[in-house]
Amino acid sequence: MARHDAAVGRYVYLTINDVEYRVYYESNGTGIPLICQHTAGAHGFQWRHLLEDPDVTRDYRVIAWDLPFHGKSLPPIGDAHWTKPYNLTRDFFLKFITGFAKALELDKPVFIGCSMGGQVAVDLAAHHPDEFRAVIGVEASLNSPGYYLDQFYHPRISNEAKPATMYGLCAPTSPEPNIRETIFGYSQGAPMVFKGDLYYYSVEYDATPYVDSIDTTRCPLYLLTGEYDFATGPEDTRRLAERIKGSKFIEMKDNGHFPMSENPRKFREYLLPILQEIAAG
Repeated sequence: MARHDAAVGRYVYLTINDVEYRVYYESNGTGIPLICQHTAGAHGFQWRHLLEDPDVTRDYRVIAWDLPFHGKSLPPIGDAHWTKPYNLTRDFFLKFITGFAKALELDKPVFIGCSMGGQVAVDLAAHHPDEFRAVIGVEASLNSPGYYLDQFYHPRISNEAKPATMYGLCAPTSPEPNIRETIFGYSQGAPMVFKGDLYYYSVEYDATPYVDSIDTTRCPLYLLTGEYDFATGPEDTRRLAERIKGSKFIEMKDNGHFPMSENPRKFREYLLPILQEIAAG
């Protein structure tokens, strides 16, 4: 008899800025919606361990998507995307997340995102606080300048350079098989996508002008950062947390920039109490 994962994949159609996108997502569990955003240049595979964790899916409906242009979410067939550069903008990112939740009729979901997903968690808390039960920013900071680089999309640089860089962002204490899975996922992206995602991460995202106005009584904000992350280190996240009254910050031991995929067993030790607190609240 065949052995299957419990997660089920589907496609949903979303229209954003007059363009229709066919978006792939996987889901499992029942209860409070928990929507998951992957890192720049990756796709929803990073959340597969969370999708199969019975201690999470007992109380939460976990949903992990592939952002358009990532994974199984192919570029929109009704738009001449090849005639223009791919750059992820704040406008598109926020409209995608809120539009996805609306399309699936999710009632006050919890949002969790890592890296660029951690930054957009802060943007959601600032600009859409009443639409989310809580947001969890993993590897988030006030800003992250200097990463929108030509080296991430250049004909003289192999696509292997990106996963090699991601290898360096993983913790030395993370299990090697999980690290290898994480960087393998990075090798699958279209060449221009990683650099294009970093347009949001490194150019458009800067919470400095509005971070002090974030109201955690309307939208609780949790911040988690791995001790070995040198792109967004614990001190970067601590500075962010110090600016947001009522936010909660945890430095995660034995993890780097991709905790949900590079060391999921350790990550759940930090995440489960937060999810239990949100569910109880």
